[in-house]
Amino acid sequence: MRGLPALADAEEAARIGRGRLSVVQLVDTLDRWLRRVIEIPLAVLLVVEIVVLSAGVVARYVFHSPLIWSDELANMLFLWLSMLGATSAFRRFEHMRMTAFIRAGTGRGKFLDILAIVAGVMFLGATLHPAYEFASDEAFVTMPALSISNAWRAAALPVGIALMLMVGCLQLLRAGLRPVLRPSLVALVAVIALTLFSPLFRELGNLNLVIFFVVAFASLVFAGVPIAFAFGLSTIGYLTFTTSIPNEVIVGRMNEGMAHPILLSVPLFIFLGLLIQATGMAAAMVNFLASLVGHVRGGLLYVLIGSMYLVSGISGSKAADMAAVAPVLFPEMRKRGAEPGRLVALLSAAGAQTETIPPSLVLIAVGSVTNVSIAALFTGGLLPGAILGVVLCLIVWWQARSEGESRSARAPVAVMIKCLFAALPALLLPFVIRSAVIEGIATATEVSTIGIVYTLIVGVLFFRKLDWTRMVPMLVDTATLSGAVLFVIGAASGMAWALTQSGFSALLASAMTALPGGQPSFLIVSVAAFVILGTVLEGIPAMVLFGPLLFPVARAMGIHEVHYAIVVILAMGIGLFAPPFGVGYYMACAIGNVNPDAGMKPILPYLAALFLALLILALLPWVSVGFL
Repeated sequence: MRGLPALADAEEAARIGRGRLSVVQLVDTLDRWLRRVIEIPLAVLLVVEIVVLSAGVVARYVFHSPLIWSDELANMLFLWLSMLGATSAFRRFEHMRMTAFIRAGTGRGKFLDILAIVAGVMFLGATLHPAYEFASDEAFVTMPALSISNAWRAAALPVGIALMLMVGCLQLLRAGLRPVLRPSLVALVAVIALTLFSPLFRELGNLNLVIFFVVAFASLVFAGVPIAFAFGLSTIGYLTFTTSIPNEVIVGRMNEGMAHPILLSVPLFIFLGLLIQATGMAAAMVNFLASLVGHVRGGLLYVLIGSMYLVSGISGSKAADMAAVAPVLFPEMRKRGAEPGRLVALLSAAGAQTETIPPSLVLIAVGSVTNVSIAALFTGGLLPGAILGVVLCLIVWWQARSEGESRSARAPVAVMIKCLFAALPALLLPFVIRSAVIEGIATATEVSTIGIVYTLIVGVLFFRKLDWTRMVPMLVDTATLSGAVLFVIGAASGMAWALTQSGFSALLASAMTALPGGQPSFLIVSVAAFVILGTVLEGIPAMVLFGPLLFPVARAMGIHEVHYAIVVILAMGIGLFAPPFGVGYYMACAIGNVNPDAGMKPILPYLAALFLALLILALLPWVSVGFL
């Protein structure tokens, strides 16, 4: 008799299992359908964007007959690209987030992962209707060149948010009811508590800034919530529970943040970085440097530093830079006895050192939110990056003196010449990009299309390694990373606006100008602050959020805006690649296939040298502005 209940329990479990399986199958079917709906338009949009911008360049500089509608069309397509790319990033779990605490304990890892999805669904649900209202209002605005309603462009916001909401709901369904229940209850309790205390918040004044933009935001970030959603939830919470400002304002600010014309170059430079890997141009540059100094003690470490400097002059994306260099160098360096931890430590340090090498995406983001000349930033970032590269080389030389790493034979002159000719088309590309921008021949956006066309021609005719079957995945990967970056910029723009409206920017300005010691103290405090911000927020979010607040203070104190931009970007880069929290460090470990624990100790001397050198550079403005 005792076996009958057990048999019934087994049958019930089997029935539940079959039901669970059918739900998962349905979710997988919907996810595959949603993937096609997102990724096919993404690839098409990016190709059309490149064609439109290239046509604009050719029409202006070759036929002297500019296409007056090209900028409007490119801007409209760009917003759709950004929102669909953000949707793809959400589907792939590729939005920027801090995962240090998720790695710290596997027991809470799944809980925090699901909490991140729940938080994203909450933000998207709160902004869906305001986005629809915003797009409806834009129906009464007409684009002057295209002569169509601006609603065609603004509709990207509600459509993108709705698709992301669908993606989040599917992810929660796939996880199952029980794992989703606890994170959902935590989120529900938080909303109820904020609602109950709302009357109190309205009486606290500026203390609300600490509650929502420090405590709440930091809690979301450290819990692993994607940074874009952390920005958005903190801002919506502040506006909803402490003010009477409607959420539609946030959608408008997100639209403004993602609509800056200079940001059009972000996906194009990311795609350019993937192209130089696919065509073999990056490998050719690395091989040439290896033929020059690969035989000396620690020679391939010098090659790594130099390669990051050169490749950064083409791509602009740190992930693309490291992915172009590490797979070429790491296997040979391991054969010579180099420790994996040291390799990833130097790769991370070189990533921080090259943050200001044009066409860095951070430089572009800074120019877009602070109205600093992109050409001036491109010029000003070269020498500081080179000096920090020399500093890293000195550390490598000092460490290599007493090490027994095996060395290869010196490459014959004939081999060096052969490698030079093989790498020459690739070596010319950074100079083509920089010269076109600095000389005013093309804007930062237009020059990216020149780089893409140049790379495609060289890849097909000279290197002949381009695998056309990889083109669609490369286009989708580009749009996905671009969407993640641009969605963060949009959300951070909303938060920056809320901070400005609250009076925080005025308080910050008065506090910074009151620092004893004048300019040197302000620069040193800024360096320390951006190292911390880079560790927590990553580069672009930190710059977009605090750039508009601190740059006016720097100008008022007589600090050249280009010098200040270079200093804080490098400081942010050090924080970005500093363990245990820096996301860039873990990105380098993933690309190099190295356990993060192995590089924790070896990276310390590199970061210390970079930090001390940066403090010196901060007090020497000529390094950044001497060639302007």
